[in-house]
Amino acid sequence: MTETQRTILVVDDDAAQRRLLGDFVGSLDFHTTEAGSAEEALEMIRRSAPDMVLLDVRLPGMDGITALGEIRNIAGDLPVLLITAHGELRQAVEAIKSGADDYLLKPLDLDELEAAIVDAVGTAGERSPKERAVPDLPPEFVCQSAAMRHVLETAAVVAPSTAPVLILGPSGVGKEVVAELIHRWSPRSKGPLVVANCAGLPESLIESELFGHTRGAFTGADAARQGYFRAADGGTLFLDEIGELPMHLQPKLLRALESGRITAVGSEQAVEVDTRLVAATNRDLGEAVRAGKFRDDLYYRINVVELIVPPLYERSEDVLPLARRFAVEFAGGPVRLSPRVTQCLLAYRWPGNVRELRNAIQRACLLCRGDVILPEHLPPKVAALAADRESDEAPAGRLSQVERATILATLEECGGNRTQTAKKLGISRRALIYKLRAMESE
Repeated sequence: MTETQRTILVVDDDAAQRRLLGDFVGSLDFHTTEAGSAEEALEMIRRSAPDMVLLDVRLPGMDGITALGEIRNIAGDLPVLLITAHGELRQAVEAIKSGADDYLLKPLDLDELEAAIVDAVGTAGERSPKERAVPDLPPEFVCQSAAMRHVLETAAVVAPSTAPVLILGPSGVGKEVVAELIHRWSPRSKGPLVVANCAGLPESLIESELFGHTRGAFTGADAARQGYFRAADGGTLFLDEIGELPMHLQPKLLRALESGRITAVGSEQAVEVDTRLVAATNRDLGEAVRAGKFRDDLYYRINVVELIVPPLYERSEDVLPLARRFAVEFAGGPVRLSPRVTQCLLAYRWPGNVRELRNAIQRACLLCRGDVILPEHLPPKVAALAADRESDEAPAGRLSQVERATILATLEECGGNRTQTAKKLGISRRALIYKLRAMESE
């Protein structure tokens, strides 16, 4: 630790949560210390006060609200950031009145956490917080948009910990791909990644599929089964569509996550498992909790960190690179997208997200007899945008929505280089500059 490096004390009874927060704070160039209880934290503050405290409200023994008052008696000016669940929001607001500097709600937003730290104590030492790095991506992975890169930056921060992660987003956006990257970037990468889709399992067999069963446990159980948790021992279990998990099984999943022990159907003997959970859903679990369809304690247990994968229409910079990759995959050789196809792909909203785009390009490659994909090779609802282009044109002197999207996507693809962008668009550099100025003036 350098002489100017500041120290932040992380107080949480969950070891995985402490490590996650500690790793993130360390990525901002702060030194971290940890305490598993309020009593331990108070003793550490008495010995050597840190520069800031991240304090969980729910702690065994003395809770965080009570501890806040003790901290104020020991070190009145010490910045304290409370971390609280939504159900404790009223307590957190009262704590602000009692001397807390700020509070954050679970699931944590790491950008908000960084901003709160910087507001309270500034940057670490004389340096700005480090830009979050994204580890090496698989060659086939496409990430051109800032929105998707932000998701991967957060995934890279949480990957080394054992804290559960909840990945949200509509169907087809690539939630499983993000889960695979979290596993790939974690210390568990040499262990198994087991994928289970809760929506695809018969309700009568979900418990057996998750926790295993003994031979003869029920009719048809002719052989013992270890289940997904034991299959993922030493690795990662990805539970897709966790919002479809039946209510009667949610307490058993919660116990497994809290204790690290599972009991197979038909057995009375619990066994230990070392499994990291990553879950995903396209449902609003917060609304499901309020409707009584999902347990709030399980929700907060699996939702230590929340990753939201944006729909494809919110990351249009990824559309063309994805389309080109799929084209190479399905065509088995070089294939180009015609300019009108490019415009169609950028103008379409892709309600089915990446999965729909992949299917559209697969169809186009099957119908394409040459090395150029034309609008007639696309699904009719996508190809129709080429026929409708004239009606989409803006008034004289203004750019159409499709043309604007094409220019911006190509400019992004060329890294902002206007000369290369003009060449790709088939126009002069002077014409491109004119169009960019027209866009700025609109």
